[in-house]
Amino acid sequence: MSEGVCEVWFYHLERSSLDEVLPELLERTLTRGWKALVRVEDAETAKRLDAALWTYRDDAFLPHGLAWEAFAARQPVLLTTEAEATNGAEALFALGVDPGDLAGFSRCIVIFDGRDADRRASARKIWTRCKTAGHPVSYWRQGEARGWTREA
Repeated sequence: MSEGVCEVWFYHLERSSLDEVLPELLERTLTRGWKALVRVEDAETAKRLDAALWTYRDDAFLPHGLAWEAFAARQPVLLTTEAEATNGAEALFALGVDPGDLAGFSRCIVIFDGRDADRRASARKIWTRCKTAGHPVSYWRQGEARGWTREA
């Protein structure tokens, strides 16, 4: 895990679902040589994402596991409802949850559904708190062709 300041990147979903976007972002994370902690609201969401990550593409494999299963600490991508990065993750993905303490992470990725007013408001609060705390923040918005455009 990182000893420096954690960057916080906000991904504003407009055209795609979380299940469509998350695998690509996790693949990029693993390509960097990082492990990922994917923190979600509840166990049901973790189980749904677990199933989606096994089946998102026929020609790909994204190694991952659930925090309450055996060998959780060895998982390159760990799905959890807890704050602790038992797998030594450098990247924290906060999905529908407040990321909380960012100490030890190199990057935090906050993904939120821009079609949901409550999720947008929550993301704004997290942005303000992270910026005030001195974290470098970036805002990425989905473009017309499903790609990402950095807007802040």
